[in-house]
Amino acid sequence: METLTAVISAAMVSIFVQNAIFERAFGANVAIYASRKESHIIGFSLGVTLMTTAASVISYFLDDLMLPLKYGWLFMPIIYVAIISALYLVALLGLWRLFPKMFSRIKKYAHLTVFNCTVIGALFLNSYYGSDIWSYIGYGLGTGIGFFLACLLLNIAREKLDSDKIPKAFRGYPIMLVYIGVISLAFYALVGYTVDF
Repeated sequence: METLTAVISAAMVSIFVQNAIFERAFGANVAIYASRKESHIIGFSLGVTLMTTAASVISYFLDDLMLPLKYGWLFMPIIYVAIISALYLVALLGLWRLFPKMFSRIKKYAHLTVFNCTVIGALFLNSYYGSDIWSYIGYGLGTGIGFFLACLLLNIAREKLDSDKIPKAFRGYPIMLVYIGVISLAFYALVGYTVDF
């Protein structure tokens, strides 16, 4: 029961309190791209969730080996990129070999799903906040679910933000960034951050 509680609490923190898109702007450009079509949201979110969870499990063991070393933290970015790259290659080769039709549909989007700031940011935050394997898994799952919720909110807002009432210079990407900024402020209010003057 404690294991499930640790996974769920880490996931909830990752989804709502430290949402990768709205709290830290990790992967905002990929979320904007994925939110253009409703059919892309699930695929991108599933890819991000699987990658952050699998990479979090592997990074847990490598964090235990490297972080206690005197200069181990210097090598962690390279190690995280290596983990993500290895998982990417294994996933693509597995899909190509086992599910060729699915592979042909997703091959042009797979790199966007895997190589973005959301995935690598989750690994860095895990090494900072994670305490055990279950919190790593929970944070990886929560990051993917938070990415899904962020894409869903961006998709819902897209219809309103593409109206003629928006000045032409702000339509598209600029207004989506402004919208993400406003939602980020709402998340800050939800969490209870205060500004000290």
